[in-house]
Amino acid sequence: MNLSYFIGAVLVFAAMVFGIMRTGEIMNFIDFAGIIITICGTLFALFSSFPMKETAKVIQHFPILLGRQKWDPIYYIDIITELSQEARKKGLLALEDRVSEFEDPFLRDSVMLIVDAMEPDKVRDQLDNELGCIEARHASAWSFYDKGAAMAPAFGMCATLIALINMLGDMNFEEEGGATKLAANMSMALVTTFYGSLMANAVFIPIGTQLRVAHEKEMLCKEIIIEGIISIQAGENPRHINEKLMSFMNRRQRDKYSALQDTASE
Repeated sequence: MNLSYFIGAVLVFAAMVFGIMRTGEIMNFIDFAGIIITICGTLFALFSSFPMKETAKVIQHFPILLGRQKWDPIYYIDIITELSQEARKKGLLALEDRVSEFEDPFLRDSVMLIVDAMEPDKVRDQLDNELGCIEARHASAWSFYDKGAAMAPAFGMCATLIALINMLGDMNFEEEGGATKLAANMSMALVTTFYGSLMANAVFIPIGTQLRVAHEKEMLCKEIIIEGIISIQAGENPRHINEKLMSFMNRRQRDKYSALQDTASE
């Protein structure tokens, strides 16, 4: 489970509740009209801004947020190194028997390109093009949350304006209950701005950021695949390929990988 997102989201709302309880009552921050205008208004505006297919994909983002991270660069480096050793001994055609073992379709397709003896320049162009298409699809996913982060404070301000207009219309203290209406509208004017800011900073921005982080990890693994596949096709030494792919890692990751390799060899 992605504990950083889960723990962070819980702690944000816990901090808000704690701060509210320390300075007042929780009921002071609950306004159903403000909730409908701010939260529902933001969601409805998002649904009207994106095609139905895009909004339906929101459900698919939760496994990414809460699930186990599957993009491990070390795994792909090990696989590419194994493939390079096998290709050096048996030839590129021998890799076709390994394709069915891979769950990653990008890795399968990449291996098949060199098995089919496609020219190196065309292999790189095709894989780079596919990488660009994947990035465009991912960008449309987090743009949904970027738009939500912009819309939520705006709808909070809309609710604030509605409350202020009502407040100005009810500024007649001679009327029975005039002061009560004034206080209620003033409360709604302030709390709805809080709703919009909370939605943007505690919901939309963290989700969008998590999707970007997952995207960057996936892109790193796919870049490792591309560089490794091109190197295998060029007939480079497996050790050299391994060292080249390890350059995608930072120094700490390289040291950890080296320690694991030394342990395995003992």
